[in-house]
Amino acid sequence: MPVPHAQTRIDIDRLARAVPRDQPVLIAGPTASGKSALAMAIAEASGGVIVNADALQVFDNWRVLTARPSAQDEARVPHRLYGYVPRNYPFSAGHWLRDLRPILSGPDRPIIVGGTGLNLSALTEGLADIPLTPPEIRVEGAHRMAQGGLPALLADLDPATRERIDPQNPARVARAWEVQRTTGRGLASWQDDTPPPLLPLAETCPFVMHADRDWLRDRIAQRFDVMLEQGALEEARANLDTWNPRDPSAKAIGAAELIAHVKGDLSLDEARVRAIIASQQYAKRQRTWFRKRMGNWRVIPLP
Repeated sequence: MPVPHAQTRIDIDRLARAVPRDQPVLIAGPTASGKSALAMAIAEASGGVIVNADALQVFDNWRVLTARPSAQDEARVPHRLYGYVPRNYPFSAGHWLRDLRPILSGPDRPIIVGGTGLNLSALTEGLADIPLTPPEIRVEGAHRMAQGGLPALLADLDPATRERIDPQNPARVARAWEVQRTTGRGLASWQDDTPPPLLPLAETCPFVMHADRDWLRDRIAQRFDVMLEQGALEEARANLDTWNPRDPSAKAIGAAELIAHVKGDLSLDEARVRAIIASQQYAKRQRTWFRKRMGNWRVIPLP
């Protein structure tokens, strides 16, 4: 199916009407690229339930700041896996797949939408069932990194894992070290035993939004201002008493900046600028992931 230009509402409607009714739909794209609008259009054109694949929209304490669907949108179309996880609950791609499984076998065609590439890749490519890392091992790894840098962690990895990961990426190296320290088995070995995917890509109608950098940067700034108008600052005040920067939900883009403003550590303008920059940097990482990992998805160019 050819993918039309998706800059305008009429193009989105045309695309939505062309989507097969009997196939699960996947929609990936960077933050602020219009994924939710496309999901809504498809659901209203041909039915289905919209399912969240964003790692931060699962948490219950940041609705405005994570751009979760509004109550009005949820009343128009069924939505699942939004805002149902406590703020401090460790939640992984494996947890998400577990909660998604019964929806895939349910009566409604799923329209799975989100910007977390790991979730979507785990869904369509499979995910190794690696045990969770105990907090004390994560602390041990962080201490080892602080003392000896990346070489200290890399030295402990098996050769196959060292060859497979990016040795300059601290997060990837730390994750590989934690897996090996926790399980006594290299990350590469776990990955080689990955089970079949829950939803193979060939059985879906997959879309990925490729957004022009400057267009997206402007969209991100505009959307953050809309978030402020819609109550993001009040949301930060409501989160202040329970705020813990180590909580998984604290990774919501803009949360730390707005909390800092509420505490009196930043002006609102400083918090706004820092949050927008953080969101733009996140979008850059998303765009890189999608280009590398989703080359066989149907591209929607924006604008």
